[in-house]
Amino acid sequence: MSPDYPRHWEADVVLADGGTVHLRPILPSDGDHLLAFHGQLSEETIRYRYFAAHPTLSRDEVAHFTQVDYDSRVPLVAVLGDEIVAVGQFDRVPGTDVAEVAFVVADAHQGRGMGSVLLEHLAAIAPERGIHLFEAEVLAGNYRMARVFRDAGYEATQSYEEDVIRLIFPIEPTAASLAVMQSREHRSEALSIGRLLNPRSVAVVGAGRDPTSVGHTVLVNLLRCGFEGPVYPVNPKAEHVASVRAYASVEDVPDHVDLAVLTVPAAAVEGVVSQCARKEVRGLVIMAGGYGEAGFSGAAAERALVVTARANGMRVIGPNCLGVMSTAPRVRLNATLAPTLPQRGRAGFFCQSGALGVAVLESVERRQIGLSTFVSAGNRADVSGNDLLQYWEDDPDTDIVLLYLESFGNPRKFARLARRIGRSKPIVTVKSGGSVAARLEQSDVSDRAVDALFRQAGVIRVDTLSQLLDVATLLDSQPLPSGRRVAVVGNSLALAKLAADACAGAGLEVETLSQATLESVRSTVGPGVAIANPLVLPADSNPDALREALAALMADADVDAIVTVFVPPLRTPTPEVAEVLSEASAGARKPVVSAFIAFGAGAGANSDQTLARANLALYPSPEEAVAALARATAYAEWRRRPEGTVPSLADLDTEAARELVETALRDSPDGLALQGQALNQLLAAYGIRVWPGQTITSMDEAVAAASQLGYPVALKATAAPFRHRPELGTVRLDISSEEELRSAHQAMTTRLGGPTTEFAVQAMAPAGVATVVRTTEDPSLGALVSFGLGGVATDLLGDRAFRILPLTDIDAAELVRSVRTAPLLFGYRGAGAVNVAALEQLLLRVARLADDLPEVAELELNPVIASASGLSVLSASARVASPAVRLDAGPRRLR
Repeated sequence: MSPDYPRHWEADVVLADGGTVHLRPILPSDGDHLLAFHGQLSEETIRYRYFAAHPTLSRDEVAHFTQVDYDSRVPLVAVLGDEIVAVGQFDRVPGTDVAEVAFVVADAHQGRGMGSVLLEHLAAIAPERGIHLFEAEVLAGNYRMARVFRDAGYEATQSYEEDVIRLIFPIEPTAASLAVMQSREHRSEALSIGRLLNPRSVAVVGAGRDPTSVGHTVLVNLLRCGFEGPVYPVNPKAEHVASVRAYASVEDVPDHVDLAVLTVPAAAVEGVVSQCARKEVRGLVIMAGGYGEAGFSGAAAERALVVTARANGMRVIGPNCLGVMSTAPRVRLNATLAPTLPQRGRAGFFCQSGALGVAVLESVERRQIGLSTFVSAGNRADVSGNDLLQYWEDDPDTDIVLLYLESFGNPRKFARLARRIGRSKPIVTVKSGGSVAARLEQSDVSDRAVDALFRQAGVIRVDTLSQLLDVATLLDSQPLPSGRRVAVVGNSLALAKLAADACAGAGLEVETLSQATLESVRSTVGPGVAIANPLVLPADSNPDALREALAALMADADVDAIVTVFVPPLRTPTPEVAEVLSEASAGARKPVVSAFIAFGAGAGANSDQTLARANLALYPSPEEAVAALARATAYAEWRRRPEGTVPSLADLDTEAARELVETALRDSPDGLALQGQALNQLLAAYGIRVWPGQTITSMDEAVAAASQLGYPVALKATAAPFRHRPELGTVRLDISSEEELRSAHQAMTTRLGGPTTEFAVQAMAPAGVATVVRTTEDPSLGALVSFGLGGVATDLLGDRAFRILPLTDIDAAELVRSVRTAPLLFGYRGAGAVNVAALEQLLLRVARLADDLPEVAELELNPVIASASGLSVLSASARVASPAVRLDAGPRRLR
């Protein structure tokens, strides 16, 4: 029999120390567990909860606590393994929307943030039961529990009665409570990943004596790479593996185990996970395949092992993964099949596929790119790229985030994290074939729109692994450019022009260099310098000439970045040129990227190693160098851009809008199109007024409507095949008399199919530019808002721009300006500019509606006529449906 409460009330959560527990409503069968829990509480904890000594619970009390209606009384329990470790509940004050809330946490688990997370979940459940305020009574000495309420971000009213603190507060989320929740989420998730990447001890379960086996390879790699803690092989059939004492099971290991790497077949994983739970292992890396990638039964087994792991305090990397690495000297962890650690560096790398992970590690070694950490998450059943973002944000060893994303677990959360983290650490991601970007490309959201979504979050998007590493090379060795002005310097006119053309194609500016810079170069290099920009040195120039040219360009305030293209002459050893480039880059405030055609004396394997050690942004062609520079430039511009704010909007009636939508869905649970007065009321609740008009079914009704609205009027066909199709003669404008109206109605009725054609009469709006505003609930990204100009050409060319929510004031301004037809809004070819500020305000209101009401699956305002005096929303349509799950809404939980 299934429990009588919504399934979304259950959740796996990460606690303040990085461990996990499972939250769920209490069940009638929990009586014995509740007795055991209470029996372990200290006298002080009991007194703080019950305000008196209460050493045992009677059977009647147990029944009272466990047999509840999940309406007026909702208790949640935190479960670790088979034990209850915390209880939180609310009890409604009869006849009110107020409930009393209380918590008790086992002594051994106090200080882990259980009270805070229980409060978040109870506060999310209560409104579903018509409760909007919580009250709590706390003994004055119970500082820890008082802090739970005070630090939650709610606006609490506080009073004192003898030695009792009484608090009452509304539980509607506030900006402060959301900020507190997200801050706690960040700290806890970062710590949970830190436990996986910085273990003090590792057990390799399935480590065998066969040198070609997975377990043996992982064990040897851990030992060879110098892991700083003890490593325990686990094998019931061997006493020693690789000269290290082995144990029959994880539970036989005499010391604590932080991380267990499971290299056993999938059929044995379930049993090993249970052993690790009893051993209180902190984290698991599961390498076996045969799970979600193998079909329905494998996916079910994958979910089951994650449920077991989380309920016992463990996070999981995998299954079907390559493993994890950390190059930090205090750890030196290589729990993978790769034989060596990458060189230590500033980049953290996340991918899913194990095979791809092998390719990544080979590529970074060949390019001499240093990594701080490497994670191959396989099927990403638990730990995802978002978790790594949380960890890398505060990791002092990581300054660059590299992601190869085949799928998104929670893209809305990814965008939120990327916006925040990208302000200090660049995030570079590959758009792979299975990614959200690819799925969106197959829908009506274009690839250009996907680019806009990533740019909004500050993510540097690339198409290939090679491009990812190109950008990483620049970010790892060079400062960010302060602008788009580029100087090109080299000793080959052909290559220099190639670089200059690539700059122009990438939107970088190659302007004529100042006379002062040219004179400075000529005075030191000689008169053989050609062209102002590109700056072409004589073909036989020695390294000193390049050094002087670079120094002059570094000193030029009108140059933001430098591209060098150099073909070493036969008498110039490659290492000397590399040394010049390295000197120019060292400590400079401008990036230098180099296309280095290395042949002749000094070229070969030795010079390649010299170039790698020189810490250069070095590329095999000018186009690759410029492409990396252009992406870094766009990222630097985003980083300099103000963050923007989600503004407070006046004249909103969110409660009325929510009630309207909920009423519509109660009447039509499968969803429906919202029309007429209901739609107008919904939009009016968000300060959006639809231009007056009336639907008519006859000529006489048209005449009556026009008389009421006042001439001039417009007559429109509203049937679906004709809507927004003026090229078919479906609209007549500026009708100034009854005679004109009757004539237009007769002509349009005849042309469009007879008397059953649907029409609307509408007052004429001020002339202006037709625009279209839409929102939609995308299954991957959640709510999207789009903007474009109206018309056939716009639809044909797909000239629409998209943004994810929430929408800031900066996002709204950029959205209006990001379509190719935007110049028409700003006075193109002598026309007057429209009220762009009003358009931005409309976008903010529409975005707020979509964010507040996920039940509004689609909304379209088409057309919105923008004029100098303001906006006229001439037509609107909407569809409401049961809302998709918002993966980044509500209290903290693992998805």
